[in-house]
Amino acid sequence: GEKQKNIKNINSICNTLLKKNISRDDTIIALGGGVVGDITGFVSSIVLRGINYIQIPTTLLSQVDSSVGGKTGINSEYGKNLIGSFYQPSLVLIDINFLTKLNNREMTAGYAEIVKYGLLGDAEFFSWLEKNWSNVLSLKQDEIVFAVKRSCEMKADIVAKDETETGIRALLNLGHTFAHAFEAVGRYNGDLLHGEAVAAGLGLAFDFSVAKQVCEPEDALRVHAHLKEVGLPDDYSALPAGKAAVSTLIQHMKKDKKTLDGNLTFILTHKIGEAYVMPNISETELTTFFMAKGVNHV
Repeated sequence: GEKQKNIKNINSICNTLLKKNISRDDTIIALGGGVVGDITGFVSSIVLRGINYIQIPTTLLSQVDSSVGGKTGINSEYGKNLIGSFYQPSLVLIDINFLTKLNNREMTAGYAEIVKYGLLGDAEFFSWLEKNWSNVLSLKQDEIVFAVKRSCEMKADIVAKDETETGIRALLNLGHTFAHAFEAVGRYNGDLLHGEAVAAGLGLAFDFSVAKQVCEPEDALRVHAHLKEVGLPDDYSALPAGKAAVSTLIQHMKKDKKTLDGNLTFILTHKIGEAYVMPNISETELTTFFMAKGVNHV
């Protein structure tokens, strides 16, 4: 779980490896979900100043997102993944047979990251998901392989152009500024899975885009309809964090890695399949947005 991504565990793992005389020609294998991959990647990047590691992701979310791209990190009391490094694995090996071990909630949460790719840069893929999501989640081989492969292709293409997130890689964070705040409010206690938070964040990102009059309402309605059909939360009120004060959420959002000079940055959309970076969002504007959605507690 996310609570395991802490500096105490990193220190313990590093000491264990050093005690066993690990050398620079050794390789560490990350066999597990996103938490295992994030921890393994970070340890690999710092022990002996860097050794090889291989990602073998076993959850849908890690297969389509966290195992690819070389982002490693752990959580701080100030927010998610605020301590970490960019460090590429030597290999990412994805076997969809691992997915048969997941329960429905874990599969559905992982699917949220697949939807994200269609929404940020491939409208045709999103349309395909609208028709085939049930087969993806029920692990029909052609559909699940295509969905995982397309997600990895899109992420790899973006990362190859902007490995350290100085430009377009930020698009991969569509919905995540909201999502990470929701997770922080919940203190990573397991009541809210990352993919569930992302799903709600995707819905809000489209709603915020509509509020700023850069996206048509019909696109937002289509996104909400799909998330609900799949069984994912599509809004703030549907989450365990839904009773948190708006001011608390904003304070967590200000710790987002995309924040510049104290100003919030969001990934918004012109339409389905066309995301863009929107800097300089004020706290007042964000508070007004939440209040307009019926979140009255401040």
